[in-house]
Amino acid sequence: MRTKSSHNLPTDSTLLRNWRRWESGESRPDDFYAPIIAAVFDTVTAAFFPKNRPNRDDELLSATGMDTLEFIGRLRMSDVSTATLDAIRITAERLCCEYPIADPHDLHTEGTSWLRRITSLLDGRLTLAQHREILVLAGWVALLVGCVDYDLGRRTAAEATRRAAYSLGQEADNAEITGWSAEMAAWFALTQGNYRGAIEAVAPALTTCAGLGVGVQLCAQRAKAWARLGNRREVEAALNQGRAILDRLDHPTNLDNHFVVDPQKFDFYAMDCYRVAGEDLLAESYAREVIRHSTRADGTIRNPMRVSEAHLTLAVVAVRGRDLELALDEGMRAFAGKRRSLPSLMWIAGEAAREIIERYPGDPRTRVYLDQLRTLSCE
Repeated sequence: MRTKSSHNLPTDSTLLRNWRRWESGESRPDDFYAPIIAAVFDTVTAAFFPKNRPNRDDELLSATGMDTLEFIGRLRMSDVSTATLDAIRITAERLCCEYPIADPHDLHTEGTSWLRRITSLLDGRLTLAQHREILVLAGWVALLVGCVDYDLGRRTAAEATRRAAYSLGQEADNAEITGWSAEMAAWFALTQGNYRGAIEAVAPALTTCAGLGVGVQLCAQRAKAWARLGNRREVEAALNQGRAILDRLDHPTNLDNHFVVDPQKFDFYAMDCYRVAGEDLLAESYAREVIRHSTRADGTIRNPMRVSEAHLTLAVVAVRGRDLELALDEGMRAFAGKRRSLPSLMWIAGEAAREIIERYPGDPRTRVYLDQLRTLSCE
């Protein structure tokens, strides 16, 4: 052990004063006394007298040579201009508006290309506000790409993209994006015949989306699932909840955006529920309204996928009224449009075909229709 020469040793009174300062924390023993004190208590010096850790903020500022104002200023610096963000906002909106009419292959290619560009911006220097907005924009485009994936029959890719959109929505704390991700999960489950799964996908999202447009869509998907499970009371409850949310919302400024819910879109879902429930007059009324609102003054179709399902609804109503010719005509018109969501269309077409087979099982026209249906589904 190191020793101090006798003339350097403190007097008893000095040692007592030092001890009191050490006990109170006013000062620390030096490298000579610290190990001696620790040894008295049968421990090591670091246990009794840990080294002081530097303040991390001070350390960071000292290491970079920045004062506080400069440090905060750097947090506000960005490599992304306002014009760039404006361009991305416009593009994301355009892509979502083109969903009902664009060729799905072209839209998928452009959507995935833009998704890569948007997410690449996260590698650069961004302000906190820009970081969040880029996550939100990437989330919307990911939702769109997931929808197109599913339309093209790419289930695995669609589910992966849907989950990615959900993660982006969570990271950006955006309830609309996470809500639409849940709505997509319900849609996937419905078209695969998993009606209970659709209801379960909707339930948790509705608690956070009851005041948002996507909440209307979630209610509609739940109503469609209950309709196929034969629970009329739950169907009406879900539709009423959706209408109540819709009534509280401002009328949307852009009705072309796929992720905007408007009254006409809600009619489209009500049409489906009433057809399944056997309410033919209501189903027919809603179907004709859907076609009317989806048709422009010049006769072109604004929402071809809605119109296709409306024609299938009219086909079901016709066959229930024992008018096979009209039913077959409406059924074929459903496949006349170029823009199709094949899983959704074949799901509803399959329900219509079962109605036809049930009432006209041996009719040669039924067989011809089913053969045409199979051919069209493979295009």
